[in-house]
Amino acid sequence: MEKEDLIRKELLALLTGDNAHMTFEEAVDGFPISGINAKVPNMPYSAWHILEHMRRAQQDIVWFIQDPGYVSPPWPEAFFPSPAESADAAEWEESVRGFLKDRAVLEEMARDRQTDLYGPIPHAKTYTIYREILLAADHNAYHTGELALIRQELQAWPPGQVLYDADG
Repeated sequence: MEKEDLIRKELLALLTGDNAHMTFEEAVDGFPISGINAKVPNMPYSAWHILEHMRRAQQDIVWFIQDPGYVSPPWPEAFFPSPAESADAAEWEESVRGFLKDRAVLEEMARDRQTDLYGPIPHAKTYTIYREILLAADHNAYHTGELALIRQELQAWPPGQVLYDADG
């Protein structure tokens, strides 16, 4: 396998969680709607807040790569829903779909040999698509872990499936 193909393969695995991380899909699949707005101890955000933050941040990265005229909205307020906001089932599903849609764009960039991963982004000369995909994958892995921990705290895994059982 050529180095270029290997790097692209590993970028895809990092984006989708196919290595050492729980996948985004595993973290959200069957997440009980009754728990999407619940807040666990010592955490100011709900699962939906984290999911929506992931969607907004990843969308920002995609738009930054694709649109030379794009200007990121103000940090941090535009990247998180207000802690007082809540979502219903349709909004949860919309956030999941939006996240997966934008991740698919990054996956296609990683997969497409026509994408220059290492050259500077024309409108942002100190950044590369490679860097942006790594940034998105790292950010997503971190917050996917948070979703899993929130789900664990809510005891919202399907029967027989837990993230970690301290009692063995």
